[in-house]
Amino acid sequence: MADFLIVVTTVDSQDAARKLSRSAVEASLAASGQVTGPIETTYRHLGEVCDSTEWQVTFRTAADRSAALAEHLVAQHPYDSPEVVALRIEEGRAEYLDWIARATR
Repeated sequence: MADFLIVVTTVDSQDAARKLSRSAVEASLAASGQVTGPIETTYRHLGEVCDSTEWQVTFRTAADRSAALAEHLVAQHPYDSPEVVALRIEEGRAEYLDWIARATR
């Protein structure tokens, strides 16, 4: 069985989140993208603690598509140094994982 991943990024607007989600799915780099938000984020940047509102995009993809997905996200992302992290899906229904495999081909 192929490996599958959840890939997460955050952006500064709902519109940017929707565009990333749609472009990745249209390019068959992800089977789906879910936009969640707004979320409140606290982070350190250039030595200061900052607060902002962001939207999170969560993708499902096959592991062999993750590098291309990450490259796409960084190229399309509004941030200079975006978060793009991947978590392995350890278990899932065979039918669901098969759908991810088919949707990313």
